[in-house]
Amino acid sequence: MFNIKIDNQRILEINLGIYIDAFLTDSKAAGLARTTLFFYSQRLKPFLEYCNSQQITSIEQITPDFIRRYILYLQENHNPGGVHTFFRALRAFFYWAEFEELIEKNPIKKVKAPKVDLPPLSPISLDDVNKLLQVSNERDKAVFLFLLDTGLGAGELLALNVIDVALDGAVIITKSKSHKPRTVFICRKTRRVLRAYLRTRQDNCTALFVTKFGDRLSYMGLREILRRRMQQAGVKTTLHSFRRAFCSNMLRNGVDIYSLKKLMGHADLSVMQRYLQQTNFDTRRAHELGSPVEGL
Repeated sequence: MFNIKIDNQRILEINLGIYIDAFLTDSKAAGLARTTLFFYSQRLKPFLEYCNSQQITSIEQITPDFIRRYILYLQENHNPGGVHTFFRALRAFFYWAEFEELIEKNPIKKVKAPKVDLPPLSPISLDDVNKLLQVSNERDKAVFLFLLDTGLGAGELLALNVIDVALDGAVIITKSKSHKPRTVFICRKTRRVLRAYLRTRQDNCTALFVTKFGDRLSYMGLREILRRRMQQAGVKTTLHSFRRAFCSNMLRNGVDIYSLKKLMGHADLSVMQRYLQQTNFDTRRAHELGSPVEGL
């Protein structure tokens, strides 16, 4: 929050900062994730500073042309991907202001989103997963296989409790960025490794994955596990690459994209585009399966 203090006589004149603060408060009340709130706060603060430098204090003073000039200003110091993040936060703010009837016309509706070429995100290879498994203990094996088999994000994994995993492999996800519960699944092999890990535990913690002291595993602890096992296995990857590997391998194994979207918890298909890194092998295989000439 910006916590902007103003004189009561100027409250109608200087309202932009107040409205941004109100937007952040409303977003928090709506239950948006802390990371999303932080994102909005960090991306809207430079906009407010730019407005102040241009003697813009009222939301009614902001025009489509002003927003375009702000984008050009951002392009001087940020890459295309960075500029696009500022635009997304600004768009969310102005659509909120329109919904709240704080403005008569939404200026950002006439501003085209800055173009950005998003490169495909590389998944961890299955060979590298096997290398990690070879140097891991029971817990770390279960962690790596669980990430790969469910496509969960690190935060979702760490929030799981033992009771969330059913005997048939269904896993109920209640804590996610979207705040929408969903069900994912683990296969027999992952269940077998998970049971082997749980048999080694002697704690009373409800968490699915714990530290050696019996406390719920933290994000920093999870990163340290991966760092240590990468060093031992001689591989280099990231936690999120397991989610990418889940997505790309499920698609290659014939899972339809709509089911995959539901398993990953995405609101729309556009979010998945960067996960689906298709190679010439993928497109050749797709042509072999669907060629109309082969069916003549």
